[in-house]
Amino acid sequence: MAEKTGKKLTFEEAMVQLEEIVEKLEQGDVPLEESIDLYQQGMKLSKLCHTKLKNVEKKMDTIMHEDGKEEPFVIQEEDH
Repeated sequence: MAEKTGKKLTFEEAMVQLEEIVEKLEQGDVPLEESIDLYQQGMKLSKLCHTKLKNVEKKMDTIMHEDGKEEPFVIQEEDH
Protein backbone atom coordinates (compact mmCIF):
# COMPACT_ATOMS: atom_id res chain seq x y z
CA MET A 1 0.00 0.00 0.00
CA ALA A 2 3.01 2.29 0.37
CA GLU A 3 3.11 2.63 -3.39
CA LYS A 4 0.28 2.79 -5.86
CA THR A 5 0.83 1.46 -9.37
CA GLY A 6 4.60 1.86 -9.14
CA LYS A 7 4.37 5.52 -8.13
CA LYS A 8 5.36 6.77 -4.69
CA LEU A 9 2.52 8.13 -2.61
CA THR A 10 2.28 11.83 -1.97
CA PHE A 11 1.86 13.04 1.59
CA GLU A 12 -1.80 13.78 0.91
CA GLU A 13 -2.48 10.34 -0.57
CA ALA A 14 -0.79 8.65 2.38
CA MET A 15 -2.87 10.71 4.82
CA VAL A 16 -6.12 9.76 3.06
CA GLN A 17 -5.19 6.08 3.23
CA LEU A 18 -4.19 6.42 6.87
CA GLU A 19 -7.51 8.09 7.71
CA GLU A 20 -9.40 5.26 5.96
CA ILE A 21 -7.48 2.67 7.99
CA VAL A 22 -8.20 4.48 11.25
CA GLU A 23 -11.91 4.65 10.40
CA LYS A 24 -12.02 0.91 9.69
CA LEU A 25 -10.20 0.07 12.91
CA GLU A 26 -12.41 2.39 14.96
CA GLN A 27 -15.54 0.63 13.69
CA GLY A 28 -14.39 -2.44 15.57
CA ASP A 29 -16.06 -4.97 13.26
CA VAL A 30 -12.87 -5.95 11.38
CA PRO A 31 -11.62 -9.53 11.85
CA LEU A 32 -8.49 -9.84 13.99
CA GLU A 33 -6.16 -10.85 11.15
CA GLU A 34 -7.36 -7.97 8.99
CA SER A 35 -7.01 -5.59 11.94
CA ILE A 36 -3.37 -6.59 12.34
CA ASP A 37 -2.74 -6.06 8.61
CA LEU A 38 -4.48 -2.69 8.70
CA TYR A 39 -2.48 -1.67 11.76
CA GLN A 40 0.79 -2.60 10.04
CA GLN A 41 -0.20 -0.67 6.91
CA GLY A 42 -1.16 2.28 9.08
CA MET A 43 2.21 2.26 10.83
CA LYS A 44 4.01 2.24 7.46
CA LEU A 45 1.88 5.13 6.23
CA SER A 46 2.46 7.01 9.48
CA LYS A 47 6.22 6.58 9.11
CA LEU A 48 6.05 7.71 5.48
CA CYS A 49 4.13 10.85 6.45
CA HIS A 50 6.54 11.56 9.30
CA THR A 51 9.53 11.21 6.97
CA LYS A 52 7.96 13.49 4.38
CA LEU A 53 7.21 16.12 7.04
CA LYS A 54 10.79 15.93 8.35
CA ASN A 55 12.12 16.47 4.82
CA VAL A 56 9.89 19.50 4.34
CA GLU A 57 10.96 20.82 7.74
CA LYS A 58 14.63 20.56 6.71
CA LYS A 59 13.92 22.45 3.50
CA MET A 60 12.05 25.16 5.40
CA ASP A 61 14.84 25.52 7.96
CA THR A 62 17.17 26.81 5.29
CA ILE A 63 16.52 29.61 2.84
CA MET A 64 18.84 30.22 -0.07
CA HIS A 65 19.84 33.85 -0.54
CA GLU A 66 20.84 35.44 -3.82
CA ASP A 67 24.51 35.16 -2.88
CA GLY A 68 24.13 31.39 -2.35
CA LYS A 69 24.58 31.49 1.41
CA GLU A 70 22.28 29.39 3.51
CA GLU A 71 20.90 30.65 6.75
CA PRO A 72 18.33 29.32 9.22
CA PHE A 73 14.71 30.13 8.55
CA VAL A 74 13.35 32.44 11.24
CA ILE A 75 9.75 33.57 11.53
CA GLN A 76 9.62 37.16 12.67
CA GLU A 77 6.67 37.98 14.86
CA GLU A 78 4.99 41.34 14.65
CA ASP A 79 4.73 43.49 17.77
CA HIS A 80 1.15 44.41 18.57
